[in-house]
Amino acid sequence: MARKSSICFITPPSIFLLDERVYPALGILKVAAVAEQLGFTVEHLDLNGVENYTEAVRKHASCTNADVFAITATTPQMPAVEKIRTTLRAVRPDSRLILGGPHPTVTTAAERKEKKRQLQNGRASHALGQLMDRFDVVVAGDGELAIGYALEQLIAGTAPGLIDADDPKSEWFLSSKALESTPWPARHLIEMPSYHYTIDGKSVTSIVSQLGCPFNCQFCCGRASGMLRRVRLRPTSAVIAEMRHAIETYSVQGFMFFDDELNVNPQILELMRAIRDLSQEMGVELACRGFVKAELLTSEQAVAMREAGFRVVLSGFESGNERILRNIEKRATIADNTRAIETLHSAGIEVKALMSLGHAGESEDTIRDTVDWLISVKPEDVDLTLITAYPGSPYYDDAELVDYPTDLGLPVWKYSIHGDALYSYELDYSQVSDYYKGGVGAYQAYVFTDYLTPKDLVRMRDWAETKVRKALGIRFYPSAAALRYESSMGQLPSHIFRKSGGEIPGALSSKFLVAKAGEKR
Repeated sequence: MARKSSICFITPPSIFLLDERVYPALGILKVAAVAEQLGFTVEHLDLNGVENYTEAVRKHASCTNADVFAITATTPQMPAVEKIRTTLRAVRPDSRLILGGPHPTVTTAAERKEKKRQLQNGRASHALGQLMDRFDVVVAGDGELAIGYALEQLIAGTAPGLIDADDPKSEWFLSSKALESTPWPARHLIEMPSYHYTIDGKSVTSIVSQLGCPFNCQFCCGRASGMLRRVRLRPTSAVIAEMRHAIETYSVQGFMFFDDELNVNPQILELMRAIRDLSQEMGVELACRGFVKAELLTSEQAVAMREAGFRVVLSGFESGNERILRNIEKRATIADNTRAIETLHSAGIEVKALMSLGHAGESEDTIRDTVDWLISVKPEDVDLTLITAYPGSPYYDDAELVDYPTDLGLPVWKYSIHGDALYSYELDYSQVSDYYKGGVGAYQAYVFTDYLTPKDLVRMRDWAETKVRKALGIRFYPSAAALRYESSMGQLPSHIFRKSGGEIPGALSSKFLVAKAGEKR
């Protein structure tokens, strides 16, 4: 492997989504931007919305000069990632494969928690071992500081195995200072116009102003992860500079903020006022969207967000039943959630209510309470999903294996809290993803409670969504057909494949990154 070799980053498809080309994945584009700054030739395969994605991988792998392939993965993407891995191993057995992203991060966090509990050969340990057997390098946590070390080690002919950048004590952990020093996502490696999200008819792209969420929701897979739990803030000036660049370069007119909770940021008012000023300076009436934590929301925040162009705000209210809110340790009451919606409505902001069903203690009565609450508070949009026990969440990490005969013949794990229980099937996440999202009639549940079977949960979820949407006049989302790549086209089309060239506009100094990545070698 030659020094400063070529690396191909791969964004796998998200075939479980109704429309895959809404928001680009920014995490892998930030890591790709760092690799460019370190002097590597960078390619990117964007497989979002590509139906025959393995054919596209086979086509590119057979002709590229890249000798390293780096793939990002959420847990629901893992079945597609496994097919991509198998294709790459068949076409390019000499290449090296790196896996990063949320799934290896939460799996590593779960395995780390098993070790603290002195559990031997637990399911998280098995899952992480499976990943390490299949990939030359597994990166847990943010990859910006880890990618340089991983590539240099591969160049030297060694595969470092697991790089745990999720541990805050690690030299690769992305602190606020390191985050400030990293370049913006390499948006030039994707075809921006092929992503088509709009707010009020305005073209919108995604952006992140902070990382991490400090709360303890029991269903969240980030609770054992340093990367996903520790809040790291970007300076307001850096966020505004990236927004200005996106407006000037890609003609966007708005932004979807993918911060876990915008109002965790103590400088939220400063940020909102800076966005308002940017809008006035550039003569663009921005349309924005983002997430807030209900019990932290104030009228001052809501008014400032509306002045900054926020048209829609999302919040994870999760349930309309106090017992369920207590069991998931949401820290927000029904009164908090109701007040948040009223506050946002008073400021002229629409609300999308994010709800989840299937928690410990869930029953037909608790789901009916959720439906009644939603109809009473009248959000403009709603999302009702079924819970999955992800690695890294207390639902997964703190569960115990129980003897519970089922039709599926899979091991069953029991999570207990406040006298209630949640049961979950043990899944091979490299093979299964039909637990995630889906419309009416398309869900599959792999959890159950003392009151509801998996089939009951699916039935009640479909009933709840249909009833709420009908009562509030909220339309169902249309699905977008995946695109099919035709090999007769020759070179991969630009919305699938792009290669770097030149410097990244607006990129910050990489001196800190180079020094950090070179430590302790």
